[in-house]
Amino acid sequence: MIKERQKKVRLRKNFLPTLIIIIVLLSSLSSIVYFTSPDNSGVVFLFFLILFLLILFSASTIFANTRRGLIISFGIILFIFLRYVGIGNIVNFLLITGLCITADVYFSKK
Repeated sequence: MIKERQKKVRLRKNFLPTLIIIIVLLSSLSSIVYFTSPDNSGVVFLFFLILFLLILFSASTIFANTRRGLIISFGIILFIFLRYVGIGNIVNFLLITGLCITADVYFSKK
């Protein structure tokens, strides 16, 4: 009985490291937004990278599934990038949402 309990404890997810990573990413993203100018192209790439990681860890924690977190974060970052370029509209949002739902259903079936 004690061995079963120890096995359950080992298999249980520990969310504290993920929470610490989310807090660090959120603070670095807010410092990028507050302290830097968007004129630098390197800052824009760093912003998108940190935002992708922040959404990935947050969505993976919320849904308790890394695949869904990856699909959601990819869809959100793609739409935000399209908005940054100037071609993000409701049609693109609906197409990206449909693509993400289709990808999730496709990978769930396997």
